[in-house]
Amino acid sequence: MHKIRIGTRGSELALWQANHVAELLGKHNSEVQVEIVPIKTEGDRRIDVKLSQFGGKGLFIKELERSLHDDQVDIAVHSMKDVTVKLDPEFCIKVILDRGNPYDALVSNRYGSIDQLPPNATIGTCSLRRKSQLQSLRPDLRFVTLRGNVPTRLKRLDAGEFDAIVLAVSGLNRLGRANRITQVLEGKDHIPSPGQGALGIECRSRDARIQELIAPLNHEQSSIAVHAERLTNRQLGGSCVAPIGIHASVNNGRMEMSASIGSVDGSGRIRSSIEGSTEDSTTIAHAVAGELDRQGAREILNAWESD
Repeated sequence: MHKIRIGTRGSELALWQANHVAELLGKHNSEVQVEIVPIKTEGDRRIDVKLSQFGGKGLFIKELERSLHDDQVDIAVHSMKDVTVKLDPEFCIKVILDRGNPYDALVSNRYGSIDQLPPNATIGTCSLRRKSQLQSLRPDLRFVTLRGNVPTRLKRLDAGEFDAIVLAVSGLNRLGRANRITQVLEGKDHIPSPGQGALGIECRSRDARIQELIAPLNHEQSSIAVHAERLTNRQLGGSCVAPIGIHASVNNGRMEMSASIGSVDGSGRIRSSIEGSTEDSTTIAHAVAGELDRQGAREILNAWESD
């Protein structure tokens, strides 16, 4: 019997993700015994301030990696959009599961779409990318920081604090709340965060036994796409909270990657889109980053950091 201890945040969504991985492990190997180990992270404790003000989404995985380092858990399950661009060499993301819907969802109790929102409507989000993309379409919108787990955010919307909020489609689907989705935000104006919709399994780089046990869960197409998105983000000097949208789709041996970055005031946006063979995914990722760089990506990102 092989035992695998799964480290996870304690939110409803994080526990769903960990249990989903546990179920998949059991299906692939009946000899695997799984233990779920909830861990409270700094990012969960400090929901009163913007992530960008105290270290970004990396705070969601810091304690999980400490537990990996201390051999308290064997793997950690992450939403890949929350994983830092650079990992400590001690750890690796060896598995990307079959990706869910990567897009954002507008959730509103009164309005059916972005276009239907009234002038100066209040939007709840903590994402700079979401704010930038929506502001490009609707400069009149007012944005208020909204953090916390999915049920908490929905509760605040239902209490009338916002005209609408923006959440990940995948999270709502996984929690059985797809009925709350008002509008799926997709297309060239709504490019998701790198890794959004994908779950990754992190483990110790030296732990060959665990890597062998989790390997059957890797979804090749999702893995190619997510690692290419993260490479582009890293080449641009971005982070997991940067206002960069990057999405790669993989089908029949071909990969198409699109990316965009918007200015602080929403008045300008640069874009790049490149297609090629999945065998050239690394080259495509570098090319997209290079095209955005030539259009002034670094200057835009620096302006966000100083805002």
